[in-house]
Amino acid sequence: MLINEVVLIDVVRTAFGRAGEKGIFWKTRAEDLAVPLLKALIERNPLVMPNMIEDSIWGVTNQVKEQASTLGRMITMLADWGWEIPGCSIDRMCASGLTAMGFAATTIASGMADCLITGGVEHLGHVPMGFMREHHPRAEDVMGGASALVMGLTAENIHDRFPEFTREMADSYAAESQKKAKAAMTSGKMNRMIIPIKAELADDTRIIADTDQHPRPETTIEKLAALKPAFKENGRVTAGNSSGLNDGACAALLMSRQKAEALGLKPKMRWVASAVAGVDPKIMGIAPVPSTEKVLKMAGLTMDDMDIIEINEAFAVQVLYCLDRLGLAWDDPRVNQWGGALAYGHPLAASGPRLVAFLNGLFEKNPSARYGLTTLCVGRGQGVSTIWENLR
Repeated sequence: MLINEVVLIDVVRTAFGRAGEKGIFWKTRAEDLAVPLLKALIERNPLVMPNMIEDSIWGVTNQVKEQASTLGRMITMLADWGWEIPGCSIDRMCASGLTAMGFAATTIASGMADCLITGGVEHLGHVPMGFMREHHPRAEDVMGGASALVMGLTAENIHDRFPEFTREMADSYAAESQKKAKAAMTSGKMNRMIIPIKAELADDTRIIADTDQHPRPETTIEKLAALKPAFKENGRVTAGNSSGLNDGACAALLMSRQKAEALGLKPKMRWVASAVAGVDPKIMGIAPVPSTEKVLKMAGLTMDDMDIIEINEAFAVQVLYCLDRLGLAWDDPRVNQWGGALAYGHPLAASGPRLVAFLNGLFEKNPSARYGLTTLCVGRGQGVSTIWENLR
């Protein structure tokens, strides 16, 4: 039995940049992506003081170089909040950020805290996926084969095992994601959630980074069909129907409902439940199915109760599989209404909280919507799903 109801007060993010020298954050450190978000949450919610924050729980997948040193702790000090706020970093690969949010929610729900900062950050330009990671000699063995270590090959494995999901279907889904992202960005749907950040490009040009860099609005099915396979000869997974490598951060302010009411704050969403599931690592992308089934059972709800659904688009084929097995059409209007990671990109630990930011924005635009789902697949064969309730 929960002691406290957990509510979301606010959620913000950076724009997502492309990883590498052409990216808008090439000269910006990972910590410096997170710090402006912490400051923005306090500035946007002046009834909240930094000394009310009882912990800073952050998702960070690759915890080396600038993303090491317990980033969750460091960023509160870099935000000039003093020494009194503890912090930690959580790694569940792609779901590091959503896991951090879940840990924060359960900490509040159990009565161990009333006010927490949480989120995720990843700078894949500075700390590439798998950088300085050394696999155990038996890793391939216990995961069933070498393909489990290469995310693109896990997507190819889904194509192989479930041939009803074709390359053409994947390309069509990817084109639709880009189309929805273009419409959302053009109509200003991102403006409220993105915190502008001063950045310096590789050529020393100084900019205000406030627009997602990765979407390709000119994308067409014809252009996608012309792309070569990215992971194996005669494969079906391409750069166009896969999520990109990106830099970005997303942060949220969570409280107990009692604390929010005592401060006179109006919560935006209520955390309902979170669940994690494990699957065959060679087809890791299917894991949102069992994790979603699990969280629905916990909450006593069904997919029909989900008014808005945000699923991370690691690869088009895995989204197609998950939607199908959850009883949804590939173009269900509840799903990824503003586009997904195939357009915006996938800065690992920041992606789960980004789903929450999108859900929050969609709840605001649709006050009659009651329940929403955020879910994503995880390297090594896991899925994480969280249900939220709209409090507008």
